[in-house]
This record gives sequence, structure tokens and C-alpha cells, in this order.
Amino acid sequence: MSSPAQPGTWRIGRVSGVDVLIKPSLLLMGVALVLLFAPRFEGRLDSNPYVIATGFVLGLYVSVLVHELAHVVVARRFRMRVRSVTLHLLGGETLIEGESRTPWQELAISIAGPLASLAIGLASFAVEPSLSGTTADILYAVAQVNILVAIFNMLPGLPLDGGRVFRAIIWQVTGREALGIRVAAWIGRLTAIAIVVLVLVRDRGGPEFTIDLVIAALVGWFLWQGAGDALRSASRASRVNLLDARTLADTSTAAPAGMPALPADLRGSELLRAMAAVPADTYVLTEPDGSVYGVLSANAVDEAYRASRR
Repeated sequence: MSSPAQPGTWRIGRVSGVDVLIKPSLLLMGVALVLLFAPRFEGRLDSNPYVIATGFVLGLYVSVLVHELAHVVVARRFRMRVRSVTLHLLGGETLIEGESRTPWQELAISIAGPLASLAIGLASFAVEPSLSGTTADILYAVAQVNILVAIFNMLPGLPLDGGRVFRAIIWQVTGREALGIRVAAWIGRLTAIAIVVLVLVRDRGGPEFTIDLVIAALVGWFLWQGAGDALRSASRASRVNLLDARTLADTSTAAPAGMPALPADLRGSELLRAMAAVPADTYVLTEPDGSVYGVLSANAVDEAYRASRR
């Protein structure tokens, strides 16, 4: 059974039990892309340039969907729940419930999308020489764009997939997830500035300059906003990492019968995930040998998290 569509989106279907949503901005961008690319196909006698541009845009959107579904497949391999895939103005977004539990999971889920785009691009280049006319033109354009999307997405700045990969590497090397988020987020912000500056320095005016600048500004705004969200996420992650079951436990109270048990060594996000898996007001904390360490109150965890925000 599908859940209600998120505000501001339209559901266009489901793939493997995952809602596929679009934002109205996707349609506006589609029209803009057709108008932008059609002039590049002028001079063709065998087909209307707007027909070729429309075919290219549709192929591009299918490619973006495949890119996002690659994230879905890998996330599900790690038993993570995926709520939806949303296609919007500047690409797509896969809504995965919860956070990756290890750097390896983060890296695998993140890199799946760019690898899918790269595969589409290489496959399209391989097939294109055997075709002709409009179909060949569309496939060649789709191949080029997918290669560019794969390369752009692997830039090491959040919210791009490459930023998540870079975050995973820093997390693995330092053991500090929040540090990885902060570094990748600031690289994302620097990338946003660099894209706009590159257009201003490279172009010399004219209609194409205006179009390039608008696109660069949109991409830069998307990266800046996503990086800001990531920095706020890093702040939350830092507060969560301060939570320690042993520190918050009451060791003077006897554990009532029937209370759910949790390992006493849990801390940070692992502690919150364990509590979410077995919701209760109180838990008994146990040592590896099965002995009781103390009693942990859900209220104590909530109060500790709120106190860390001050």
C-alpha cells in the first residue's frame, strides 16, 4: 500500500514497492531543456529539432530515475527501508529511512548512483554507432549527459554522491562521522561558488552566457542549500554521539521483571536505533556476561540530547 504523496509532489507510479514522485518544477525544467537543446539539432532534414530535443529530455529523465533506483537497490540490500524516489528540478532524491550504520554502507549506497549513470553512458556510446537518424542523435546526447552526470556527482562535496563517498572515507579513517559530514559539506559549498565563478570567467556575454549563468546559479544554489542541510546534520550527529548508555544509566535501581534488555556498551546512533527497535519507557542494561549493569530511562536519553543543544 502506498503512502500519501509528499506535499508539493505528484505520484506517477511505484517501482518495486517504492513510490516514484515528481515535483512540478521537473516539467518546467523539461520545457526549458527542450527549448535550450533544440537549436543544437537545427539543420537536420530527417527530423524536427524539437522532436529530437524532447526525446533527449525524456531519455535524460529515465536515466535520472535509474540512477536513483540504483541507490534503492543497494540500500535494500542493507535492509534499509526506502520510502520514495523524487525527481525534481535538478535531478533526483532517494528518501531512505535512517542513517547508514557503517562507512561501508554509506560508500556502497552513495556510489551506486554514479556507477549506474556511467553504465548507461558507456552502453549508449556502444550502441549508438549501430543506429542512425534521430534515434542515434538522441542516444549519443543521452550518453554524453550520463557520463557528465556520473563525473559531476562524484565531486567530493555534499549533497552530491561523491560528497557522501568522501564522508564515508573520512568516517572510516578517523572514526568520526560528523567530521566527514562537515568536511564534505564545506567542499560542497566551495564547489557551488566555483561553478558560478567558472561561468563568469569563461563566458564573454551573449544569450548563451545568460543561459549558462542561470543554470550555474541554480546548480550552485542547490549545492549550497544541500551543504547547509548537511552541516546541520553534522551538528545533530555530534550531539547524538555524546549519548552513552552507561553514563545515563541508573545503577541504584533494581530492574523490574519483563523490562527489555539492551547492551550496556551502546552509545550514539547505535543506542537510538536499538531503542527505536524496541520502544519502551525503561530498559535494563546488561554486560556481555549477562549480568545487569543498571536501568536506562528513555526520558534520561531525551533530556541528555536536549541539554546538548544548549
